[in-house]
Amino acid sequence: MRITLEDAMVEMGACARAAKAALAGAPADAKNTALMAAAFKIELRKNDLLSINAADLARAQNESEAFRDRMTLTPERIAGVAAALREIAALPDPVGRIVREWTRPNGLRFQRVATPIGVIAIIYESRPNVTADAAAIAIKAGNAVILRGGSECLSTNMLLARWFREALAEAGLPADALQFVETTDRAAVGHILSGLKGTVDLVIPRGGKSLVKRVEDEARVAVLGHLEGVCHVYLDRDADIDKAVAVTLNSKMRRTGVCGAAETLLIDRARLADLYAPVAKALKDAGCTLKGDAAIRAIDPAVEPAGEDDWSTEYLAPILAVAAVDGVQGAIAHVARYGTSHTETIITENAVTADRFLSAVDSAIVLHNASTQFADGGEFGFGAEIGIATGRLHARGPVGVEELTTFKTVVRGDGQTRP
Repeated sequence: MRITLEDAMVEMGACARAAKAALAGAPADAKNTALMAAAFKIELRKNDLLSINAADLARAQNESEAFRDRMTLTPERIAGVAAALREIAALPDPVGRIVREWTRPNGLRFQRVATPIGVIAIIYESRPNVTADAAAIAIKAGNAVILRGGSECLSTNMLLARWFREALAEAGLPADALQFVETTDRAAVGHILSGLKGTVDLVIPRGGKSLVKRVEDEARVAVLGHLEGVCHVYLDRDADIDKAVAVTLNSKMRRTGVCGAAETLLIDRARLADLYAPVAKALKDAGCTLKGDAAIRAIDPAVEPAGEDDWSTEYLAPILAVAAVDGVQGAIAHVARYGTSHTETIITENAVTADRFLSAVDSAIVLHNASTQFADGGEFGFGAEIGIATGRLHARGPVGVEELTTFKTVVRGDGQTRP
């Protein structure tokens, strides 16, 4: 009898659910041993990984430069993946920690205790590091995980998942705590979003707008994700020119294909004359194309005109929209209208103005005098992240191990009854 894709996916969910019970109560040492073993395998077998990744890249010749950059592994990036796993292993175990405790006048003692969420399905596109990061974060938090990576990087992701399952087994943990979807059939995503007959507790999408929208539209289980990273750099009238140049250049050009890359530059109209020129020169010299509003084009006619759509576009490329605004309030209003609640930074030496921006801008991450590319779980000290959550429930910003726990309330009494 031929097994259908739906049957296979439901079985995958059942295996993850069964493994979840064992993993939820696993000692911290066992989970950490698995993560360290996975890091060791990745470094030891890096040549195999580079070879497989090169084959995936060869099959992705028609993809954009930004897309190919995200799926590319190098010796340095592999070392970074292994380092992230070790950093996650070194974090305190989030399971069992006391979130809050209190005692009522009747003597009842309450504790909110962190517990795993359960089975988490993570649907992502081209980045192979997500396979390792997502597996490590989920397992450290005591969750079983179902991974569905993009078809373009399937072979690379399959290899990483296989090594991770080996590491789990070697640490005495159920290998089935990590399930990897090996088919490229898009129908597999639909089955995951159905909840796999109640075995999936949370879905996390990590990828482009179309992927996240599909997940949010179709999922029958809870979703934690973000649509886009339209991130802003605001140069205030009290900005230091050297900081303005350095931070803007890094925010945009360090890696243009990541969700924390700046997509819009806002400049206080009161300092436009002296701030724009050095910042624009640095960006252009680095290969960045600028698109400007009327005020920008009045002082730099060579700049392409920015249309209404540019202010809400996530380019993920060396393109930056630039606008003049009326002070910090104008910047706050622009971000509120066009932003995606991801990451914004203000460059200013005025602490009062900085505090006003940081308080009024309702984004998951707001910075002062620092690059938007710090929007990364590793930079937050989380070891890695599954993504940047831009919603307003449960988690916001980088999703690390603590964000993949929930809690239960433990109540201790001494024979109390309710009148």
